[in-house]
Amino acid sequence: MSKQVKPMGKEYTDPEQRKRFLKDNSDAVVEKSYMKNFTPEQLQGFKEDLAECCMETSEIASELKAIKEQFKVRLKPLQERQSELLQNIRQKAELVTEVCYKFVNQDEKMTYFYNEDGDCIEARQCTADELQKTVFQSLRTGTEG
Repeated sequence: MSKQVKPMGKEYTDPEQRKRFLKDNSDAVVEKSYMKNFTPEQLQGFKEDLAECCMETSEIASELKAIKEQFKVRLKPLQERQSELLQNIRQKAELVTEVCYKFVNQDEKMTYFYNEDGDCIEARQCTADELQKTVFQSLRTGTEG
């Protein structure tokens, strides 16, 4: 609308009288969608509501961050344990350091290592140093206990 159009029926302060006047003097009554401007008071109310909403949102976001941190603290040891267990399953073994017993078999030219359970954990060819006989090798009784 390029031309300024004057309002109609504003002389009636009662909304019902204004509607009746407009209806009686119009060519047709139609339902129509349009953008209706807000009053300055309504806009001020929206701004106040927005400020309150922003403050509450900020408080809730802070609470959420604190709760997430609490869950992270609870979750971290479980994730570490889960990773450990997955690695154990993948490798089917674990690296341990324990007392082991070395036996050199001169006849076979082999060196064997046994753990405390008596399981052979390694067998390999003897080194040159291991093939030199010692006084102690002849003293072995081979008895258990």
